[in-house]
Amino acid sequence: MTPTPWQTQVAYYRHRAAEYDLTSYVDVPRADRRIASLIGQLRPEGEMLEIACGTGIWTRHLAARARSLTALDAAPEMIALARQRVADPRVTFVVADVLDWVPSRRFDTVFFAFWLSHVPASAFGRFWSAVRAALASDGRVLFVDDLPEAADRETYLAGSGEIVERRLQDGTRHQLVKLVRDEQTLTRQLTELGWDVAATRSGPDWLLGQARPALEA
Repeated sequence: MTPTPWQTQVAYYRHRAAEYDLTSYVDVPRADRRIASLIGQLRPEGEMLEIACGTGIWTRHLAARARSLTALDAAPEMIALARQRVADPRVTFVVADVLDWVPSRRFDTVFFAFWLSHVPASAFGRFWSAVRAALASDGRVLFVDDLPEAADRETYLAGSGEIVERRLQDGTRHQLVKLVRDEQTLTRQLTELGWDVAATRSGPDWLLGQARPALEA
């Protein structure tokens, strides 16, 4: 059976783990300062869930504000690096696919960075249903992602609006989902799914979002 793009992108991030920080952020200390400032602006709190925690570059700053933090990623290699970066007893690392994972409790804050653009259109509603199932009744969803201009740096497969091919430093080629949504599109899609959302630009390259389940009239 041919693997789905959802499956192949997990393989991609397993292979990419060791080079992720340098290829994603280039100047890691500078990026770390920016992340710290942004987390301070967002003010996450309480019992937290981080989806797609990667190497833990965001996890460390979330943990400093958390009562507890569950950090989830489908790539065990990413989790191993995150454990090395974040030695905090408040953090529990879990290797799992978010669409298959069933939380044992609800969280005051659900956070994900540079993950939403890897969710294909066909799974968008399902993903947000999983987020809602994990969120406390008065909780908040906080997220950061690329702006639409990031799509110009990708190589999309012919006839596909969301599947890209990337090559890692070892020369291997991988296919994954990269569907970058602008503020207006994301706001409309989430409103249709029953969320109150505010999406804005943060600097020249990042999209910043906050969402809560909409109150019924």
